[in-house]
Amino acid sequence: MEADMVFVWGRAAVELSLTCISALSLLSPARFQGPTCSFGILTYCSWPQSDSWNQSCGTFRSLNAIPDFAWKVSAALLLGGWLLLAFNAILFLSWALAPQKLCPRRGSGKMLGVQAAAATTTIVGLLIFPIGLASPFAKEACRTSAVYHCGRYQLGWGFVTAILSAVLASLLPVIRWPCVTKAQRRTVRFSSDTEKIILVPEMSK
Repeated sequence: MEADMVFVWGRAAVELSLTCISALSLLSPARFQGPTCSFGILTYCSWPQSDSWNQSCGTFRSLNAIPDFAWKVSAALLLGGWLLLAFNAILFLSWALAPQKLCPRRGSGKMLGVQAAAATTTIVGLLIFPIGLASPFAKEACRTSAVYHCGRYQLGWGFVTAILSAVLASLLPVIRWPCVTKAQRRTVRFSSDTEKIILVPEMSK
């Protein structure tokens, strides 16, 4: 019983942490960073050459505002992966808070499937996003950027955080629910006549 609760709370904490990290990376404008500007999936920032603290940031308020088709597909996939991850985290948290009698089958295979779908969707979205480096918006910022080539820009903390979050999310389905079976206790007795071990079930008190 205690092992089940520790697993539930631990899994819920991990799910919630990954959800928050994924949300932070999704909103981060620092997926690709350059000398005077940076951009992410939904946001972008620019600043003077010698004053990086004086930043001016903007947001792509809709998919239509995103400047490239591959970028739009990536944004939709990453947002979908985040929603699946958030749904899984909320469900595990509800299992942790609800009495065991109300949720006797915690951690079912269906939820592992949702977790795997969230990780897969996120990874595909991360792979598609660098295709958008060939867009006019990215070329104006990066000058020499192309598909999977960021030119004079470099990977920012937003992209690295998203990759680490996706890797951890892909490992979660491997962590199975502990299979605890209740075996009936038995008392071992020896028979002097046959010299065999006789297993006698212990009577419940």
